[in-house]
Amino acid sequence: MSAIKLAIVGVGKIVHDQHLPAIAANPDYQLIASASRNHTVEGIPGFKSIEEMLAQMPEIEAVSLCMPPQYRYSAAHAALTAGKHVFLEKPPGATLSEVADLEALAVSKGLTLFTSWHSRYAPGVQPAKAFLAEHAPSSMHVIWKEDVRHWHPNQEWIWQAGGLGVFDPGINALSIVTEILPERVFLSGASLEFPDNREAPIAADLHFQSAGELRVHAEFDWRQTGKQSWDILVETAKGQVKLSDGGSRLWINDVEQPLEKEAEYPSLYRVFADLVKAGKSDVDVAPLRHVADAFMLGKRKVVEAFHD
Repeated sequence: MSAIKLAIVGVGKIVHDQHLPAIAANPDYQLIASASRNHTVEGIPGFKSIEEMLAQMPEIEAVSLCMPPQYRYSAAHAALTAGKHVFLEKPPGATLSEVADLEALAVSKGLTLFTSWHSRYAPGVQPAKAFLAEHAPSSMHVIWKEDVRHWHPNQEWIWQAGGLGVFDPGINALSIVTEILPERVFLSGASLEFPDNREAPIAADLHFQSAGELRVHAEFDWRQTGKQSWDILVETAKGQVKLSDGGSRLWINDVEQPLEKEAEYPSLYRVFADLVKAGKSDVDVAPLRHVADAFMLGKRKVVEAFHD
C-alpha cells in the first residue's frame, strides 16, 4: 500500500510538538496539506478552512483533526462525507451524540474513524494493566493537578461550553483509568468548581465504583503551582501500583520498573495507519462518557473568578 495522503486541520502547539514529528517519522504517511484559521505548516499548501482544502485537494485520503472539540464534529462530518478517513484528537467531540453520529457515518461510507487517546500509549500503561489483570485492584486514587496558566495561556475556547475546562487534561487520566482497570466503574458522586466568570470547571472531585467493591477517587485541579501532578495510585493484595508523570513512569511495590521510551503520538499514528489498511475503525468514548456523567451528576460550586 502506498503512503496515505494525509492532511492536518487545526495547526497549533500540539500539532507542532507532537503530530508533525510523528507523521514525519512514519513512512505510512505523506503529509500534503493543512487547514487552519491562523497558521500553516511549512512546505505544504495551507488553507483557511477544511471545506476549501477538501474542494481544492481531492487527492487527500485522510485527515487528522486537531481543532478545539466544539468545532470537531462539523469538520469530521465534512471529511467523512468527502470520503476521507478521520483521526480525532482527544477528546473526540464536545458531546457523545456527535461521536455516535460520526461513527454511524463512517460505517455507512466504509471509512476509518479513530478516537485517539494518547495517554493510553504512555510507556507505563500496558505494564500496569498487565499487573492489575493478575492482581485485582481494591482501590484507586487519581491526582491530576496542573497549572492552566502554563499549559493553556489565553486559550478562551477551553473555558467555553464544550471546551471541558479541567476535564481537558483530566480526560487523559480517565483514558488511562478505563484502559488499565480489569472491571468497569461508574460515577457515584462528583463536585465541580466553576469560576464565576467561566462556563467550564476549574476543578473536579469524582468518586467511582464498580459493580463489586472497587472504589476510585479522582481529583482534578487547574490551580496547581510548582510541581505538576499526574499520578495514579492503585492498591492491590500484592501491593501498590503507581503510575506517575502521566503514565511515563511506573512503580510496583516502590520499585521503579524499566520501561520503553515514550512514543505516544508515534503509536497513535501507527494504529491509525493499521486501521486504514484493515478497513476498520476504533471508536472508544469511555473517557468522554465519564466526563458527561460528571456534568450530569456533579454538584456545582461557584468559586472566585479566574483570570489568566
